[in-house]
Amino acid sequence: MPGVRGPSEYSQEPSRDPSLKEPFNAEPPRSALVSSYVTPVHLFYKRNHGPIPIVDHIENYSVSFTGLIDNQTKLSIKDIRPLPKYNVTATLQCAGNRRTAMSKVRNVRGVGWDVSAIGNGVWSGAKLADVLELLGIPKLTSSTVLGGRHVEFVSVDRCKEENGGPYKASIPLSQATNPDADVLLAYEMNGEILNRDHGFPLRVVVPGVIGARSVKWLDSINVLAEECQGFFMQKDYKMFPPSVNWENINWSSRRPQMDFPVQSAICSLEDVQMVKPGKVSIKGYAVSGGGRGIERVDISMDGGKSWVEASRTQKPGKHYISEHSSSDKWAWVLFEATVDVSQSTEVIAKAVDSAANVQPENVESVWNLRGVLNTSWHRVLLRLGHSNL
Repeated sequence: MPGVRGPSEYSQEPSRDPSLKEPFNAEPPRSALVSSYVTPVHLFYKRNHGPIPIVDHIENYSVSFTGLIDNQTKLSIKDIRPLPKYNVTATLQCAGNRRTAMSKVRNVRGVGWDVSAIGNGVWSGAKLADVLELLGIPKLTSSTVLGGRHVEFVSVDRCKEENGGPYKASIPLSQATNPDADVLLAYEMNGEILNRDHGFPLRVVVPGVIGARSVKWLDSINVLAEECQGFFMQKDYKMFPPSVNWENINWSSRRPQMDFPVQSAICSLEDVQMVKPGKVSIKGYAVSGGGRGIERVDISMDGGKSWVEASRTQKPGKHYISEHSSSDKWAWVLFEATVDVSQSTEVIAKAVDSAANVQPENVESVWNLRGVLNTSWHRVLLRLGHSNL
């Protein structure tokens, strides 16, 4: 693409916070996640499949709109910025978040994420529904006159899984044209211009859906009759039962994963951690896909026999109410509970969303060969001893 290129090697990577654990696909320490409601840009987890694209000439950058539409065109940032600007607070989460716990059951393939492949940002840009309307596709449309039913996002990011081709993914046209779905063509993150790691100059943000669909470094947007046929839609990020292995897998038997299930994790404590006898603060995040709120977060100190309810917050100083207009429906909830610790024990957190979906008890029941969507109860082992907590 003129103005943006995907290099073939990693010598020109941007500088990053030293606390990020890996050089290319990186997550912050779990404690950083509960330091603020909005995750600072430098601590937001990073995922890409090739070297970070380089912008040579921003004035030459544009996104191509092609496919089953009457008005195929190219739009530059200058074309998109005059559209109404929306700020959407949304949590992005890799489908492989908490994969390391799943790998302890049986081997899985994928980046070994702990609990920090997740972050909450304020994304700013034009709604995709407004952009598509410019091209003659009305809002709340499920099919174009030419038969388009899906919107594909193609990146500058080149990856081996696509045999050197671009990363790509799609969402239904009905979602793309729905203003209430808040799908953005974002050019800002947390009030600042997107940086290279997070998609500069333009990315899509699809709230409530696994992060794999929020494609960065946009090259083109295509309206298709069928969903994207790329690797990450057809041969990855699908949920299989524990009985499926690499010998009997049938990728076509499952649909691509979109909404993520209800999830929570304890972030104020590491596993295993030494603590002094007495009161210990348990903090973490809870989130659910599809715009569902968090109705409850429960904490147990006795293996799930009894529970105490944690407090829940979003915006500082404002009471959080699930499914209320004052709450950010696409964003995580931070929880906190204070417990008494008198012996070595396991702390458990589980969340319940507004549809009464609850996290499964055991990781074994959701184990899958790709290690995705580990939403089992989160457990942290505490040992009594000397600690500064």
